[in-house]
Amino acid sequence: MARPRKPLLSRERIVETASALVDAEGLDAVSTRRLAAELGVSGPSLYNHFRNKDEILDAVADAVSAQVDLSMFDESDKRDWRTALHDWAVSYRAALTDHPNTVPVLARGPGRRPAALKVADAVFGAMVRAGWPPAQATHIGALMRYFITGSALGSFARGFVDDESAYDPADYPHLGQAHLLAERQQKVDEGAFETGLRALIDGLSVQYEALVRA
Repeated sequence: MARPRKPLLSRERIVETASALVDAEGLDAVSTRRLAAELGVSGPSLYNHFRNKDEILDAVADAVSAQVDLSMFDESDKRDWRTALHDWAVSYRAALTDHPNTVPVLARGPGRRPAALKVADAVFGAMVRAGWPPAQATHIGALMRYFITGSALGSFARGFVDDESAYDPADYPHLGQAHLLAERQQKVDEGAFETGLRALIDGLSVQYEALVRA
């Protein structure tokens, strides 16, 4: 039997192609017509795997969630909840910064996406095992998602232009070095994330110690 000239269409091929489009051009670049053209198939054939564009984007977002390391939440892992939460947050942010155009979909929450639900389940389960009441464990999961996705939605450093004349000391006496921020974007943004993350975990630690003593 002769081999087909083109690889058979699959969910995996569709998601890979859609992911590449989102990374390169943004969410608006994805349409069933565009995907069909990229894949060399007819548009209706996509509907054998996904009902609509939203389902495709959900799958693209879930592929990003699947990249997040959850090993620190395994019951066999020896890291305490503070270190585990820190290491998970770093891994989560790394996945999002590798695919920034997908962040708006991820920020809406897990919905029915399997990998995203596994992330939520792992964080909640680890916090409850550590001794947090379920309600507060839920709050921690929500807090961390707000912080991590918010940090990945945009760059603080890139929000400043690299033109020194834009920061007249007569108007902005404390922004004399602001024009240097853009070229130091990675260092500034990663430093800000780490500072905020440690502040959050330190604050949670204070609440936890009060909880344990109660």
